[in-house]
Amino acid sequence: MLGPSGRKILNRKALMTLEIFLPFWGDPALLREAVESVLAQDSPNWELTVVDDCYPDETVPEYFASLKDPRVHYVRNETNQGITENYRTCLSMATAELVVLMGCDDVMHPNYVSLIQQAHKDHPEAAIIQPGVQVIDETGAVVKSLADAVKDRIASPRTESPVVLSGEDLAVSLLRGNWLYWPSLAFKRDSVMKVEFRDGLPIVQDLALVIDMALRDESLLYVPTLAFSYRRHSASASAATLLDGSRFRGDREYAAIARQLTLEKGWPRAARAARMRLLSRAHALSLLPQAAAIRSTRALKTVIRHAFGA
Repeated sequence: MLGPSGRKILNRKALMTLEIFLPFWGDPALLREAVESVLAQDSPNWELTVVDDCYPDETVPEYFASLKDPRVHYVRNETNQGITENYRTCLSMATAELVVLMGCDDVMHPNYVSLIQQAHKDHPEAAIIQPGVQVIDETGAVVKSLADAVKDRIASPRTESPVVLSGEDLAVSLLRGNWLYWPSLAFKRDSVMKVEFRDGLPIVQDLALVIDMALRDESLLYVPTLAFSYRRHSASASAATLLDGSRFRGDREYAAIARQLTLEKGWPRAARAARMRLLSRAHALSLLPQAAAIRSTRALKTVIRHAFGA
């Protein structure tokens, strides 16, 4: 049966299907690699919808026209929406119980869908599922920056078994240092649809959304089994905005919002974590040598202000 948009409505009585949305603006070659990683899943119970945000390359629609898998859908926006609005577009199309907003240059390991399905079966109460993730560069080589090492060794849960986090404990953990990898997350559709993406926070909107869900008493399941490769470009949006101050400014603006929200919720430890921003400050300190190397007074002031300011 087809819905108003012409997309197939999933049979909820059948084995749970994971609905993967892929908002696209970027390198068509990496997009194809991302799509091929979905096609290579060891579970057949998935659907993929690519939402092209008017990327100017005719080979993209041609590629999808050549695919014969009925589980793959291609949609092109009439106008360029930008990433946050395209996220909203993707979620507005969702019908399945579980939804993923995959990065258009990331790679699912063959076990991703089956791992998420099993995790949901074992912990149906969890509204968010974070699988194990490795970081890759532009070439696909596994890399580990200082920031990623901190995520793995300090910020993220130290466990070899799945663990559910919720309430103030979840908020404290994420506000101390955001250890999530947004494109790898799976969400319960009904839960994520109850919150909104916050405008004006393009770099930290993932953290803001998850904290808003935590404030609604939703829980997160962390499954440490490796199932996803997150691609970090040396010139990514988050990396490029570090030394010019916009990334740190976004961190501070959201920290103030989170502090107020958690105080209103009656979570003093979370409010303190938002005020301290320990790992964000440490990240700024780690960039001091880079700022000094480029001999930029502005860059030095930026990282020092973030590391030691209010």
